[in-house]
Amino acid sequence: MGKSRDIVYLAAVIGAVALLPAVFRSNYYLSVLLTIGLNTILVLGLNLLIGYAGQLSLGHAAFYGLGAYVSGVLTATYGVHPVPAAVAAVLLVGCVALVVGIPSLKLRGQYLAMATLGFGIIVYIVLKEMGWLTGGPSGLTGIPKLSLFGFTFDSDLKKYYLVWSIALCVLIISNNIVKSRVGRALRALHTSEIAAASLGVNIRRYKLIVFIISAMLASIAGSLFAHVMNFISPSSFGFNVSIVLVTMVVIGGMASIWGSIFGASLLTLLPMSLSFFEEFDIIIYGTILMVIMIVMPEGLTRGVVDRIKGRFAR
Repeated sequence: MGKSRDIVYLAAVIGAVALLPAVFRSNYYLSVLLTIGLNTILVLGLNLLIGYAGQLSLGHAAFYGLGAYVSGVLTATYGVHPVPAAVAAVLLVGCVALVVGIPSLKLRGQYLAMATLGFGIIVYIVLKEMGWLTGGPSGLTGIPKLSLFGFTFDSDLKKYYLVWSIALCVLIISNNIVKSRVGRALRALHTSEIAAASLGVNIRRYKLIVFIISAMLASIAGSLFAHVMNFISPSSFGFNVSIVLVTMVVIGGMASIWGSIFGASLLTLLPMSLSFFEEFDIIIYGTILMVIMIVMPEGLTRGVVDRIKGRFAR
């Protein structure tokens, strides 16, 4: 039953991705849909960490920014082809996640959140102050368009299909992870680390694995962002971005792979309807996060579905 349901969900998402450009033809709407695709990759990775493993990270934007800047600097400054540059970014970010994760993941709850928050702030300051390499607050320009086997992604429509093709691959991989032995181990340590350890689950190992996977997925999104926008600046990877990503996970539904798309879509579109309150966006996101955690702690997607099932059952 679960496998059949996943196939139906995947077919629906693929159908929507294929048909939406025919409905929303302007470049503006394509860029919005493209941004939703990038955020979906980020939220899928973060949901593995927060929703399934129960490890709260407030510094995920740092890995996103590192992926973007490594790809951007290698291609714009040193002339490296975008594909090997993106691979190098993923490997480097994975190593950084390993170094950061080993001490940080010994902490729990708010202490882990503060540790990752501190890491995110450090990365933001480094990106901002190393102007000779990153362009500083003004940003890095001259990042080339992504090309593969002589095919250049030089239009919004091509970029849209590129980003969503990768997002769908990440979606399938994430779904397979949570259905595997690793996914069962992550759910066990989320429920109770002591109980999971008593059953033979290597807590530190699985925490580190999911932390690195989550960071590497953020790096992929960062590389795509750099080559799709052709310009990056530190402001795109600040503390607010990490808060928004966590809010996307919570709204979509923690431990809900399919809900990640809903959360990413909703909070990408929300700022457009709240443009008048742009200066208070972090307060609005915090309020939304608080209300969802109180009313539907399992997230909107799972919360609504569970309540509908409950009504039918009665």
